[in-house]
Amino acid sequence: MKEGYIIREQGKAHFVTATVVDWIDVFSRKSYRDCVIECLDYCIKNKGMILYGYVIMSNHIHMIIQSNVAELSNLLRDFKKFSAKTILEKIQNEPESRREWMLERFKKATESHSRNKNYQFWQYGNHAEEIYTEHFLWSKLDYIHMNPIRAGIVSNIEDYIYSSASNYVNGTGVIEVELLEIPKVDVLKPSSFEKYISQ
Repeated sequence: MKEGYIIREQGKAHFVTATVVDWIDVFSRKSYRDCVIECLDYCIKNKGMILYGYVIMSNHIHMIIQSNVAELSNLLRDFKKFSAKTILEKIQNEPESRREWMLERFKKATESHSRNKNYQFWQYGNHAEEIYTEHFLWSKLDYIHMNPIRAGIVSNIEDYIYSSASNYVNGTGVIEVELLEIPKVDVLKPSSFEKYISQ
């Protein structure tokens, strides 16, 4: 992991990116996106995860998270281990046209690391950035929610199901998140922040 992304303040909220090995588009399938949602839900209910925002893209996820029980590094390790195991089982046991190709890539990724014997699903490291100001917090949440628009998937942030944008805009989502208090002043560009302050 790069030195700049080491989690030094384990109790603080962080913006985290987790990327699939070789940027494989695993999450183009709903089944695997649902696995991530189930794993996040489990960590919220059983591991002390506080999830403030997230988005699941085709080959990576972004989250703003905090741990209220254990060290954040350990929580992320457990989330990645649990989600990788669950998704790999689905790839191996359910209909998947890309099975052999994906498993070959995940197997090859273990050659440079000794931690995983059979398959490596997530890239090592979490690209974790500590949330140190309110401005940084909201800029990262905005970045998360704008991902599907930048990718050309949807026109409105709240229309992408696998994101916390609908939690903030409509008050509901596929998973509950810890809603952040809307700041009193615009800390983002007015155009992207408009939907938040109109509630």
